[in-house]
Amino acid sequence: MILVNLNKDKFKYDIHSLVKAFYPAEDVQVLTTEELDARENTDETDNAPDIRIDLLEDEGHIDISFLQEDGSYKTENAECDRGDNADASASTNGTEASLATPKNALKQLLYKGLCEKAERSLPWGSLTGIRPTRIPMQMIYENKSEKEIRDYMRGTFFVSDEKMDLAYNIAVREKKILDSIDFKDNYSLYIGIPFCPTTCLYCSFTSYPIAAWKKTVDTYLSCLEKEIDYVAEAFAGKKLNSVYIGGGTPTTLEPDEMRRLIGYLRDKVDLSHCSEFTVESGRPDSITREKLRAMKECGVDRISVNPQTMSDDTLKRIGRCHSVAQFIDAYNMAREEGFDNINMDIILGLPGEAESDVRHTMEEIEKLRPNDLTVHSLSVKRGSKLAEHIRTNGYFLEGDTGAMMDIAREGAAKMGLTPYYMYRQKNISGNLENTGYAEEGKAGIYNILMMEEVQSIVALGAGTVTKRVYGDGRIERCDNVKDVKLYIEKIDEMIDRKRKLFG
Repeated sequence: MILVNLNKDKFKYDIHSLVKAFYPAEDVQVLTTEELDARENTDETDNAPDIRIDLLEDEGHIDISFLQEDGSYKTENAECDRGDNADASASTNGTEASLATPKNALKQLLYKGLCEKAERSLPWGSLTGIRPTRIPMQMIYENKSEKEIRDYMRGTFFVSDEKMDLAYNIAVREKKILDSIDFKDNYSLYIGIPFCPTTCLYCSFTSYPIAAWKKTVDTYLSCLEKEIDYVAEAFAGKKLNSVYIGGGTPTTLEPDEMRRLIGYLRDKVDLSHCSEFTVESGRPDSITREKLRAMKECGVDRISVNPQTMSDDTLKRIGRCHSVAQFIDAYNMAREEGFDNINMDIILGLPGEAESDVRHTMEEIEKLRPNDLTVHSLSVKRGSKLAEHIRTNGYFLEGDTGAMMDIAREGAAKMGLTPYYMYRQKNISGNLENTGYAEEGKAGIYNILMMEEVQSIVALGAGTVTKRVYGDGRIERCDNVKDVKLYIEKIDEMIDRKRKLFG
């Protein structure tokens, strides 16, 4: 365990994320002095803190002490602005000014100390949070030059040249796509189908086995229709830019159920301005020709058919009850039914996989030529079966995730796919990122609108989160309960939450 002692209850998330990035196999705890004192006389820990952090911003400095092998502490300090400017990571009003904010001073000092202690650096430097493109995107809109953006990212967060290239180039592409969409003051729609054939080892999304919940689907769809009625009323006069039906696995719905849901949406909501209609058809074992035809008839123009890996052994290991051959059949069937914008997802760092497995996966995908490929670095989600497996059996990593990412990037380039959106997750393998690659004109519009948080997303269904983006950039959220039975029982309350958010 790595124990961090903090004198104030501030910046805990950033500290935990940064330390965990260097030591992914360790249990990292960040405790205030008060919390540590409360544990002093318990059996929970009798260890001296590995790192002590003193936030003394009122005095104009930050002090960090690292425990040495001889039991002594080596202390480093950095000057910072006086006061409590905690929102430093978003500030770009002059590089020199932002370098001295308390949060940036803390993260820079901690990062340098961890680099020395662990004898390595991180590809994203001290940058924490899930949207690395937000900083260059904001600076582009502020008419900053490419050099100013790169200097800021390197100087403030120590981002590597490779990741700086990725973040900057994606920001440029995203801006070009956003400039072509009339998204301001309009909205996009997410509809969650929380049923799956089985639950994958790594998954923490709201997911219920369809076999046990088959009789509930009709009632669940009725509740979605109630939420659609609300959307039709509350957003009349606004343009709907994109629709994304996700899950779970939306293709656990039968063809008539899919027609019912999408048909109801089309009857109630104006889709004439909708630039993209996606259904995440992720599990090949849930796809049939009849379902594909139903989606096509209903106007779905983008789908995901996700292999995650092209290894049958790994598929069994992670709990996906389909084979590589079934995936290929499902993909070819989708092409035969006229889908010309198909996304695939793969995951790097899956249990038991090494670089050779990723190379094989990319070679097989290249034969199929998807229009869009999303490359995920495995993220260990707290509520997943994988997290429980790690707690019982210890942390695993068979290969170098960075090398795997290089293999995937090179494979995407061979297929003519360029990166168009990117995000990161907590506890992500190799401290890397998830990147979407697409052909020209096939980039996922919903993905960009959602990830850059430039537009309100109205989310329907159990376990979904609605996000309102105000004109000044402020964001407020409201969630639907995760439990399907509770969602059905409280559907009117779920709608009221949205009504209050957008009222």
